[in-house]
Amino acid sequence: MALINGQQYIDRINNLKPEIWVDGGQVKGNLSDHPALKGIMKSKAALYDFQNQKDKIEKMSFELAPGERAGMAFLPPKTKEDLARRRVAVQEWARTCGGLLGRSPDYLNTILMTFTQAADMLKSQDPRFCQNMLDLYEKATKEDLSFTHTFVHPQTNRARFHIEFADERVAAHITKKTTDGIIIRGARLLATQGGLTDEILVFPQGGITEFSVANGFSIPANTPGLRFIARESFDYGKSQFDHPLGSRFDELDSIVVFDDVLVPWEKIFFYENLELSRAIYDKSSFFQHTVHQVANRCIVKTEFLLGTIQLMVEAINIGGYDHVQEKVADVIIALEAMKAFVLSSEIQAKEDRWGTMTPAREPLHAALTYYAKIYPMFNDIIQKLGASGLVSIPGEKDFDSPIREDIDKYLQGANASAEDRVKIFRLAWDLSMSAFGTRQSLYEQYFFGGPLSLSKRLYMGYRRDNQMNRVRDFLKLENEKKEEGS
Repeated sequence: MALINGQQYIDRINNLKPEIWVDGGQVKGNLSDHPALKGIMKSKAALYDFQNQKDKIEKMSFELAPGERAGMAFLPPKTKEDLARRRVAVQEWARTCGGLLGRSPDYLNTILMTFTQAADMLKSQDPRFCQNMLDLYEKATKEDLSFTHTFVHPQTNRARFHIEFADERVAAHITKKTTDGIIIRGARLLATQGGLTDEILVFPQGGITEFSVANGFSIPANTPGLRFIARESFDYGKSQFDHPLGSRFDELDSIVVFDDVLVPWEKIFFYENLELSRAIYDKSSFFQHTVHQVANRCIVKTEFLLGTIQLMVEAINIGGYDHVQEKVADVIIALEAMKAFVLSSEIQAKEDRWGTMTPAREPLHAALTYYAKIYPMFNDIIQKLGASGLVSIPGEKDFDSPIREDIDKYLQGANASAEDRVKIFRLAWDLSMSAFGTRQSLYEQYFFGGPLSLSKRLYMGYRRDNQMNRVRDFLKLENEKKEEGS
C-alpha cells in the first residue's frame, strides 16, 4: 500500500478505537468527530493528501519497490544528496501547517529509521529484538504508519536526591514476564497526539538507573489496558477566524497509563537493559537525524512568524520606525541562522558506524540550543508590536452583526481593511498569547531538555582542543598541547 491519503489515515485511526479520555469522559464513536480531536486529525489528513499530489510526490517520497513509494522520512540517507532530499521533504510538509505541528509524522518516522539503522546492537540481548525492529520498520514503510512516543517519567518528585521506592512507584515498569511477553504497569508523560496514531513507541528516559523501567517497545494505540488521558484541549470550538491555529493544530498532549498492558515479545526491542537504554541514543545517530528534522521544521516556523510579524507591520504602517526595523531584523537573523546551522550540518555530514550518512552533531546541537533561547523573543516582538491591538480584536460573529459598520470604520488599518487587520492580529494573538501559543513557546524551549540543560550539554560535548592549541601556539605557552581531535 505504501503512501496513504488523508481519508485512509482518518479511517484507520477511527477503526482502531483507542481509549482516550478528554475532559473527564472517554471518547466514544469516531475520533474524527470529537470536538477536541477533529481539528488535528483533519490537519494530519491534509499532510497525507499533500504527499500524494502529483507535483509533490517525488519530493515527499522515495521508491520502495517498483510501483511502490514510501514517505521520505523513512529513507535511510546514504549520501549528502539524500540528506538534502530529506530536508526538502520536511520543509514541504511543515509549510502546510506553518511548522506548528511538532509531531507531524516525519518526526517519529525519522526516529524509527534511525533506530532501525542501528538495530544490530539489539542482538546483544536477543537476536529476535533486532528482527523486531526491522519488522516494524518494514511494516511502517509499507503501510505508512504513524507513531507517537513517550520518553518521560511522571514528575512525582523532582528533588535532587529523591529515590522512588517500590511502594510508591508510578513510572511505567515491568511487573511480570510471561511466555507471551512482558506486563507493564504505571504511567508515562507527554505522548503528543496520544491515541491519534497507529502505534506508540516507548523508550527509556535518559539517565535512568532502574532495570524495570529500562525497556523499549512499540505497541498499537488500541492495545488493551493502554489509556491516554489528554490535557485540556486548546481547540475551544471556535471558528478558524477566531482561533486560526488552535482550531487546526492543537496536538493534545497526553499522559499514558499502562494498566497491566501485555507487550508481546515480537514488539519488544529490549527490556530491563540499562546498557541498551543508553546505547540506543548514544551509539545510534538518533540525536543528529532527529534534530535535523526538528531544525528544518523550526526554519519553516520562523518563516511563518516572520510573515505574520511583517503583515502586522504593514497593516498598521509602523515599518518606518527604527525599533520596529530592529525587531524584524532580529527575526530575519534567527531564520538565516537556523538555515545556516542545517546546511553546515549537511556539509560536514559523515557516515556513522552503521553506514548511514549523518549530519554533523555540533551545528545541530547549536541550533537546538539557540532556538530554545530565541523562541520567547518572537512572542515578545509580536506583543510589543501589536500592543493593545492584540486585545482589541473582535470575533467573527461581530462582522456578521449590526455593529459591522462600526468595526469597519474604527478597526481598519493603514493598509488593510478592518476584517483583514483583525485576521492578522488574531493570528498574531494565537501565536503569542493564547493557550495554544504559550504551549508552542513552552514546547520549543523544553521538549529537548530546556535552554540551560541544552547549553550544559553543548558545553560538555563540543570539542575545543584545536582552538585552544592554536591560541597556545600563538602565545607560545609552555604547557603541553593536547593532541588534535583528542
